[in-house]
Amino acid sequence: MLWKKIPQNLSGSQFQRLTGVKKNTFEKMCFIIRTVKEQRRKHPKRGKQPTLGIEDQLLMMLMYHREYRTFLHIAMDYGISESQCHRIVTDLENILIQSNAFKLPGKKALTKSNVKWSVVVIDVGESPVERPKKNSEDIIQAKRKSIPTKPS
Repeated sequence: MLWKKIPQNLSGSQFQRLTGVKKNTFEKMCFIIRTVKEQRRKHPKRGKQPTLGIEDQLLMMLMYHREYRTFLHIAMDYGISESQCHRIVTDLENILIQSNAFKLPGKKALTKSNVKWSVVVIDVGESPVERPKKNSEDIIQAKRKSIPTKPS
């Protein structure tokens, strides 16, 4: 559905800006998902074919992670239910995680880098502000002056 609307002649940088991954990575993800889903099927020629292709399902997952859209908004774009969108995204996440083909560097890799961090810490403390004290005598006198007295 949406996959067909994306021009196939996009440059690599435009495709990465749109999806968040490079074309090669996208194609590799599609290949892994397709092979795992084919292996899962007991009877490959039976049953209803899915309405969304692998590319659309992968775009849905990337859209969810890149744009922080809700499942409801994404489902409306694809014409499916919110729960079906959630099932597709979590299924693809699990397939890609279990494949071990794509990994982000962990905390240890970030600490081993040669980047030297310089941090400036600013201590901001509260300083008391002097305010006039409330005096009950001033309030009472002000009230007495404003209230007219009865002549006796």
